[in-house]
Amino acid sequence: MADQQWQQKTSPFAVIFFIFLLLFVYTKFIGPFPFSVNSVQTTKTSSFQVTGEGKATAVPNQATISFGVTKQASSVADAQDQTNKAVDSIMSSLQKQGVDTKDIKTTDYSVNPQYNYQATPQTITGYQVSQTVELRIHQLDKVNTLLDTLTGSGANVVNQVSFGFDDAKKLDLENKARKDAVAAAKEKATSLANIAGFHLGKIIDVQENSGGGVPMPVMALDQKAVGFGGGAPSNVTPGQNEVSITVTLSYETY
Repeated sequence: MADQQWQQKTSPFAVIFFIFLLLFVYTKFIGPFPFSVNSVQTTKTSSFQVTGEGKATAVPNQATISFGVTKQASSVADAQDQTNKAVDSIMSSLQKQGVDTKDIKTTDYSVNPQYNYQATPQTITGYQVSQTVELRIHQLDKVNTLLDTLTGSGANVVNQVSFGFDDAKKLDLENKARKDAVAAAKEKATSLANIAGFHLGKIIDVQENSGGGVPMPVMALDQKAVGFGGGAPSNVTPGQNEVSITVTLSYETY
């Protein structure tokens, strides 16, 4: 019994002694344990931001007309039939003018009941069917002719006539505006650094915001020409559109 108690008391010491003995033997005959220390060096850096704007202006090479047909009848079927006939007539007239069907697409179609709000309770007096179509025009000299074709063949709504650029032209203008924006930002950064008395390092970040390109048409449409036929011919001019790019450059400074 005494021997067991002595073993319980001495066994932890024996284990610790054995571990130290192993460490001694290892370092004596093999060498010290390898230790690695990772050093992290922190440095204080400063950054400087500056913006520059570039613009490119050109005459649009593409136009878009949003037009529609709205018909009202006592039943949905009759209103739809009248609307469909008017749209078919418009499509046929456009094709005769050389418009490709891929440049014509429906953007909205709605059926709405019409109410007699004076009656109690309110009653439905009929239905209104509306179809909105978007027409893309690649030859700007045809815009006015096609407008008259639309209104003369059944379109009683002209929502918007807008001018813009095709993808290739838009990309070319954006690249020109972007180049000017970067050059303006760099020139401003150099000037400010010289005046403020600090040095510019490398560019560490570039951000871009694009704008412009919003079509601003000049229109002169006779009211009779929109939806009722007759009247003076359309007179829409494209003017010029502007594409703008704003660039923000971030520099390291020292």
